[in-house]
Amino acid sequence: MAEKTLLEQWRESAYSEEMNQDELKKFWDVYFQIEKEIYEKLLSNPQEKVKGTVKELAGKYGIEVFTMVGFLDGINESLIKENPIETMTEDTEVSLVYDEEKLYKNMVDAKADWLYELPQWDQIFDEEKKKALYLEQKKSGTVVKGKKIGRNDPCPCGSGKKYKKCCGR
Repeated sequence: MAEKTLLEQWRESAYSEEMNQDELKKFWDVYFQIEKEIYEKLLSNPQEKVKGTVKELAGKYGIEVFTMVGFLDGINESLIKENPIETMTEDTEVSLVYDEEKLYKNMVDAKADWLYELPQWDQIFDEEKKKALYLEQKKSGTVVKGKKIGRNDPCPCGSGKKYKKCCGR
């Protein structure tokens, strides 16, 4: 059997069925605090192009490689160029160059108010822009149904017949 990838090891631990609720809550509380600290540093200098191996970035932020893998898993969709997280090792070159709007919206989508309410966002977006991004993300999950076609309305296929005599059959 092949050895598990770093990402598989992270997910197996983070979503462990062997841990009870208290252990799982404690695990995530610690992780979310670390995640918040990394984002505070990243957002404090949005122009910095943070790159390096997984091991180097873990060292830069003073965390274990295992925790860095979890962070990379979480931020990956918000990056300008996604990292190969499925196959990465400690020595894989990765980048933390993020799309600011996408990152903000993904934090809103994840309901991570401890992240999208960080004061560092004030240097990147003004209050209006943050509100607009927030609403845009919230609306993206809203399904809007179109007007219902009545049986006696003209058929939307363009045949000129009534809906009930055409596509409504």
